[in-house]
Amino acid sequence: MTDYTVEFVGTGEEITVSEKETILSRCIEEGIAQEYSCRVGMCLACSAEIVDGEVTQPAARGLTERERENFALTCMARPASDLRLDRGKYPPSIEADAAVGDDAAAADD
Repeated sequence: MTDYTVEFVGTGEEITVSEKETILSRCIEEGIAQEYSCRVGMCLACSAEIVDGEVTQPAARGLTERERENFALTCMARPASDLRLDRGKYPPSIEADAAVGDDAAAADD
């Protein structure tokens, strides 16, 4: 079993995560305040931008194939190398969904 270092950019927080566990599960064990909600890879609340490194996250259904290259859903992502993550960064698809919701709300007014 291989362990990797996961550094959260701009926070000074760093944890060691096994290739067999999710980043979120280790954050919870270590007392790191990582945001999450559904824990099944759909809501995107636990999203983090991958600044450096690689993850495996085949069950991250909330991300497009292209987004999986640049974003990790920490509830699903397992490290495949040492990582640097920027928490609270969301993929473009969530921004587009929010804009569609805003447009629909404005149309109802």
